[in-house]
Amino acid sequence: MKNNYWTRQSIEFAQQKNYLDELFKVYPLNPNLRRELSKSQGVPILKDSNKFLNADENCILNSSDNSMQIFAKDFLGFTRYKGVDFLAKFNNKYIVGEAKFLTDFGGHQNAQFNDALSSIHSFKGKKQVNNEVIPVTILDGVLYIKGKNKMHEYIINHHKDNIFSALVLREFLYSL
Repeated sequence: MKNNYWTRQSIEFAQQKNYLDELFKVYPLNPNLRRELSKSQGVPILKDSNKFLNADENCILNSSDNSMQIFAKDFLGFTRYKGVDFLAKFNNKYIVGEAKFLTDFGGHQNAQFNDALSSIHSFKGKKQVNNEVIPVTILDGVLYIKGKNKMHEYIINHHKDNIFSALVLREFLYSL
C-alpha cells in the first residue's frame, strides 16, 4: 500500500461500526445545508478574510463560498473558478480543502471524485503569501471500501495527495 498515513487512517476508520454515525455529525442529511467541517477543530472560526490573513494563531475561515474562493485565488494561488469548502491556518501554513461525501461507485460519483482531485491540483498560480499552502481533499463514503473500484485504487496508489476523511481532519491539522 503506497497511500499516505492520513489515507490509511481514513480507510481504518471506515471499517469501524460507528463510521456512518460519526459522518452524519459532519455531513447533514439535508443537501441544502452546508457541511460542518469548521466545527470541533478547537480553534477560532473567523468570518472576515482580512482577519484570517493577518491572524497569528491557528484559525479557520468560514465565510461565503465566494469570499473563500476569492481568498484562495488572490492569496494562495488557486486557479479554478470554483469555491473551496475548507480554509484553515495552522502553524503558519494554509490548508485548503474540497469536501465530498461519495455514496456510490461510478457515474456521477466518479465525476465528483475527479472534481475533488482536480481542486487539489489547482494551486499553480502566483500566491501572495510566503506561507506553505497545503491542498487537501476531504472525502468520505464508499471510496474507503476495499475493492477494485476506481476511487479506492486511486487513493491507495497516490501517496503524495492529501486525501482523507473529515473524521481525521482535526488530527491532521494538529500534526502540522
